[in-house]
Amino acid sequence: MQEKIMKPRNGMSMLILFLLLYGGAIALIFFGSGLSNQGNMLGSLLIGLGIFWCIVGFIPFFGLKVIRPKEAIVLTLFGNYTGTIREPGFYYVNPFSSAVNPAAKTKLGQSGDVDSGGGHKFFVSGAQGNAQVETSSKKISLKVMTLSNSKQKVNDVLGNPVDIGIAVMWRVTDTAMAVFNVDNFKEYLSLQSDSAVRNIVRNYPYDMAPGIDTTGDGEPDEGSLRGSSSLVAERIRQEIQSKVEEAGIEIIEARITYLAYAQEIAAVMLQRQQASAIIDARKMIVEGAVGMVEMALEKLTENNVVELDDERKAAMVSNLLVVLCGSKDAQPIVNSGSLY
Repeated sequence: MQEKIMKPRNGMSMLILFLLLYGGAIALIFFGSGLSNQGNMLGSLLIGLGIFWCIVGFIPFFGLKVIRPKEAIVLTLFGNYTGTIREPGFYYVNPFSSAVNPAAKTKLGQSGDVDSGGGHKFFVSGAQGNAQVETSSKKISLKVMTLSNSKQKVNDVLGNPVDIGIAVMWRVTDTAMAVFNVDNFKEYLSLQSDSAVRNIVRNYPYDMAPGIDTTGDGEPDEGSLRGSSSLVAERIRQEIQSKVEEAGIEIIEARITYLAYAQEIAAVMLQRQQASAIIDARKMIVEGAVGMVEMALEKLTENNVVELDDERKAAMVSNLLVVLCGSKDAQPIVNSGSLY
């Protein structure tokens, strides 16, 4: 169902009209009382009309609606969708129209709910007060809102459990689709967000791993949850948008707010990362030490400082590697004797 924009009457002029009618009804009662005292039957008729309007005259006031900026109200009349009011202002509609918003009382981890809580805690005795509370709570926010679902545990492409949380920036673009196409558009968005996170995260490793195809093109790439967070978030946004299109919702942005290994494997993965870092550091140290040894031998030979046979070169290389690659400072020993 597509949204239909209403152009209701001006509420201020109708309010003035209803107040004048109330004043006229009171005037009829007083005028009729005077005629009735004179024995005129018309006086009883005028009194009856005035009393009747005083009893039922409050009903048109239910048609007065106040719409604030970035709000909308979806109206139905006897079960039929009559239209949506989007423009801010003071309007008058059919007093028997009902505002519809099945997600009015839904509270997720999100911001920007219209009259959140206030409409449900404010109670006034009488039909007018209760009607005002119901109308205000049925408005739909057109602002950009943020949905932050609770963290969930998902297995990555290697089977490692990962805790991940996302924040989704969204807004309602078609109020009729949001209200009538799905049962509750807020819960629908929340469920689709969780489903999209699972569908996308399971294609990526937490850290970069060789031979993993994360894009589905058949070629291994270097994508990972930690290294490609912006790309992962964009894929999650597109996945959610494809699911909530029929609910009249636009997904503006999705961001990863929390990412970590699950608690049961966090310690093991930390040790693995530490071991990998130590290996990389040692590899760099060895490469640098070998280069320094080669440079030392080349300089000694080039400058004819000393001539060493293969055995002495091997001993020199061994000593230099021990000094350069050792984790602790070496203790120097001075040889005061002959080299041979």
